[in-house]
Amino acid sequence: MVTVLKDGEEVKISKRAGSYVTLRDLIDEVGCDATRYFLAARHPDSQLVFDIDLAKSQSNDNPVYYIQYAHARIHAVLAQWGGDRAALLHADVSALDSEYETQLLQRTIDFPQVIETAAEDLAPHLVAFYLKELAADFHSYYNASRFLVEDEQIKQARLALIAAIAQVLKNGLALLGVGAPEKM
Repeated sequence: MVTVLKDGEEVKISKRAGSYVTLRDLIDEVGCDATRYFLAARHPDSQLVFDIDLAKSQSNDNPVYYIQYAHARIHAVLAQWGGDRAALLHADVSALDSEYETQLLQRTIDFPQVIETAAEDLAPHLVAFYLKELAADFHSYYNASRFLVEDEQIKQARLALIAAIAQVLKNGLALLGVGAPEKM
């Protein structure tokens, strides 16, 4: 069962009266990306409360927007840098030692295991949760750090890290059938 909220109130659904909200209605109202994410982000045994206003909002409270915004932010930094992204594959990330960087490196390393567990357990919500946590870690890092610094080794390492995060976000969103825009 799915409970649908709109304007803070539950949309009354009655099989007998023939009033209902179809999946097409949700997609038309909030878009395919938000609908897919919200449906995938719930454990199959839990009831889903689909908040239309939240799904439509462009705020940090909306997990789809929050994750997609992290991806777009990374692409904005990489575009501002304007360098050869292939060169980042050879960056020495051993210079990364802040708490934010350590957390992001560990979370990025965890991605294959999250995917494996989600596949074995038929639990796409694990991917959705992981992406939200990765996006939160990235946004904290973004707010606390500068990427385009004078020190070339540090700059290359940080750019390589965020490029890897962008790839993980893109891959995870693709698994959920959600787009990963480069601009928002």
